[in-house]
Amino acid sequence: MTGYEPLNTLKPVAQDIWLIDGPAIRFYGMPFSTRATVIRLADGGLWVHSPTQLTEGLRAELGALGPVRHLIAPNWIHYAWVHHWQVAWPAAQAWAAPGVTDRAARKGVPVKFDHALGDQAPADWAGQIEQMIVKGSFVHREAVFFHTASRTLILTDLIENFEPAKLPWWMRIATRIGGIQAPDGAMPRDMRLTFRNHFDALSDCVNRMVAWGPERVILAHGEWFRQDGAARLKRAFRWLPQQRG
Repeated sequence: MTGYEPLNTLKPVAQDIWLIDGPAIRFYGMPFSTRATVIRLADGGLWVHSPTQLTEGLRAELGALGPVRHLIAPNWIHYAWVHHWQVAWPAAQAWAAPGVTDRAARKGVPVKFDHALGDQAPADWAGQIEQMIVKGSFVHREAVFFHTASRTLILTDLIENFEPAKLPWWMRIATRIGGIQAPDGAMPRDMRLTFRNHFDALSDCVNRMVAWGPERVILAHGEWFRQDGAARLKRAFRWLPQQRG
């Protein structure tokens, strides 16, 4: 149980955008809820961010929406299920953020990536989804996306927002110490350390995301921001020296 049941099924967010709550995974010994985002592009194809566990029922639901054409691995942690989706949709193109391909190879994950993600949206979704590689960390290089039609910002681990009511008691303590507990979720404190010499670069990226004007922000872990997205984004990064005030 993750607290986000039903799992492995499409949940509408806005027109042409859905999310999928997946089963929990273990990371640092803690059960992390998982979440994918699906966007139907203008050509009818599906763009899938951070694919979660694929079941037959979910595969049928997706098939009713359109063909899966793009699989997005947005950072060095979120790629484990991409291979399973490639088996189901062999024609789909897989896109990797910096560091993903090397890590998958070291872990022996049998995934093949066709393209690298960068700061500019490729022709496949240009004009529909904005994107950027967040700068400043020597470890965590995450690709973030903004679906312009629905004004939805899609993040992965830059903000985590675990709801204490959905956690065992010991994880409530851990998430509070880590600075990632709802309703005041933010970047995990250990991740912040990887940006410590380049907070200005991270702040510039936050400003660009705010300038996109998101109404909602989908997060991979915990409660996502259903409204007031830009304000919630600024609040989540108020620990940055450049964002204070």
